Amino acid sequence: MDDLLSYDAILFPADGRPPQVVELPTSPLTRTNPQTGQLILVSVMPHPEVHMDTIADLPNQRAWRVQLVESLDGMTKSFANPYIIFYPVVSRTGAPFPVNRAIREIQGNSFNESSAWRGNIVVAKYRGGGSDPFICLIDISMADFPILKNYFLNRGPSSQVGSGPTLRVESS
Repeated sequence: MDDLLSYDAILFPADGRPPQVVELPTSPLTRTNPQTGQLILVSVMPHPEVHMDTIADLPNQRAWRVQLVESLDGMTKSFANPYIIFYPVVSRTGAPFPVNRAIREIQGNSFNESSAWRGNIVVAKYRGGGSDPFICLIDISMADFPILKNYFLNRGPSSQVGSGPTLRVESS
């Protein structure tokens, strides 16, 4: 089970280039079945940091956070296949990440620097209904872009007021 699995994700580059589909690599998280001695896949760990410039390399920690997008304002039901936004929080240099110009352009007059998305943002998609979105990752496509654009229009990262739910990421 050493194979890396990859899923299509959308990268919103901080430098203002248009969003694009990229591969989001994951690595398996396994445990040994005490009765059989075989490895069991319990989850996968995504590696959005490969697309995040100047993100810190922290041993046994993640320098990024996630925000779940389960619905848009005004929706009465959650998406069948919700989204996970990965965003950097600890830079290698200690300096703040640059404002994400691609998302700033989406926000237009609604842009607020104090609650701006910063650094390269990676968005993945998963099958809803499970307790672990990482094990349920599926490919995203640019057809999902209008939904994400709508979400980013008035939302900042989860540490900001008015943001969506977050998911705590534990590393083993």
